[in-house]
Amino acid sequence: MQDAGMERVGQERDLYRRLLALGDQADLDPFLREALALIVEVTGAEHGYLEVRDPEAEEAWSLAHGFSSEEVGDLHGAISSGIIAEALATGTTILTHAALLDERFQERASVQAGQIEAVLCAPVGGDAALGVVYLQGRSQPGLFGDEDRERAETFARHLAPLADRLVVRRRNLDDPTAELRARYRLRGVVGTSQALARALEQALLAAPLDVNVLLTGDSGTGKSQLARVVHENSPRHGAPLVELNCGALPEKLVESELFGAMRGSHSEARSNMEGKVAAAEGGTLFLDEIAELPFEAQAKLLQLLQSKRYFRLGASRPTDANIRLIAATNTDLEAAVHDKRFREDLYYRLNVLPVRLPTLAERREDLLPLARALIERVCERHGLGALELSPAARHALANAEWPGNIRQLENTVEAATVRAHGQAAREIGVGHIFPAETDANATASPGEPDLSFQEATRRFQRDLLARTLEETSWNVSETARRLDLARSHVYNLIKGFGLERSGLPRA
Repeated sequence: MQDAGMERVGQERDLYRRLLALGDQADLDPFLREALALIVEVTGAEHGYLEVRDPEAEEAWSLAHGFSSEEVGDLHGAISSGIIAEALATGTTILTHAALLDERFQERASVQAGQIEAVLCAPVGGDAALGVVYLQGRSQPGLFGDEDRERAETFARHLAPLADRLVVRRRNLDDPTAELRARYRLRGVVGTSQALARALEQALLAAPLDVNVLLTGDSGTGKSQLARVVHENSPRHGAPLVELNCGALPEKLVESELFGAMRGSHSEARSNMEGKVAAAEGGTLFLDEIAELPFEAQAKLLQLLQSKRYFRLGASRPTDANIRLIAATNTDLEAAVHDKRFREDLYYRLNVLPVRLPTLAERREDLLPLARALIERVCERHGLGALELSPAARHALANAEWPGNIRQLENTVEAATVRAHGQAAREIGVGHIFPAETDANATASPGEPDLSFQEATRRFQRDLLARTLEETSWNVSETARRLDLARSHVYNLIKGFGLERSGLPRA
């Protein structure tokens, strides 16, 4: 008995050592390929399937041994139903000598369709499974036994941290902002696009230098947030960051708001007033919509930048200033200079290190992470329970146009979150995000639906995908080939559109 126990310990140690040797791999794909070959070998399985997920990036990597491409497609479907789903849901290993005769699984469509017999399936990871290892059939005499179960569980337990390390590495390789996030304070900055990384690199290049920065880009692209990034990564980060929107004040009050005013210098100055320049002393002054600054105030701002001194309205003596200036605009300042609406000398003073922010159209891969972060922020701010986007809502958001950029997206998802909570919905649906569009489509006549361009596009995509799936008997690989799409994208579209294979019961 003791010898048998020692033998099991030795086998587990040997399996762990072989897995650890695979862990020297620097890339996820060869690691998974060799790991799957290892577990198939030690359990004597005829077929094997290994899937590892990255829940943060919503990506998955899978490999199969001994399965046809169509059978692999069925296994992908089994992630949401069948034996694999059971293992993931319960967090326990499933061992059955004949799934066709096992009352737990014999009624499952996938089991009947595949005439599945011996199966061994173990979740990879702890409570929140990182993936799954699925073994089917035997290449050796006999059935899967308790020793095979122990080997599969040992494999899954030791695989998890090794795979997780490589998943994180893959995520960082796919995330050009990863290195910047490791080195700088980027609180609240969401996204991993190359366009965002370029803007951050330029801004962080300017951050430690005490020079003026000009942020440009369309309205709603996040210039205020980038100004905060520059300030928080500068030597002045311990001092105030003071913001003034030059377009939000009446022209006659701009100068007193900016520079302050002595008592009696104008009708609103009933006492001495401190301006934004004084409030930002030692720190950073952020002037948004700088193109809206009145021409006379532009001259005084230029004097401040040149001499580091300014006059309060009504003051006879100048005040010293120790500030760093960041300006932002969605206006073409060169054209404004040409049209004599903006001072040329001030433009050159401001345009020392210009940084352009990308539109959402230039960083579409950041759209869904931004939407999730905004929803989380809305729920926290209003004290609401957490909500997720439905698959159809994610698809609708990703395919909509956002000319107002992040500001428009923020307003849209805030309203959608409030609507969903008001209806006690379990998730945010398309109707919560685009209620006017949904209502219009619901009341339109069947003969002539009044569809937006985005909704018409979504319907065309859904119908084309459904038709192609039926034509290929739901062979996802062939569907992907015909539509010139990645197979993983086809699975995402099936889920997003809520498509189901006709003739099969819903999981």
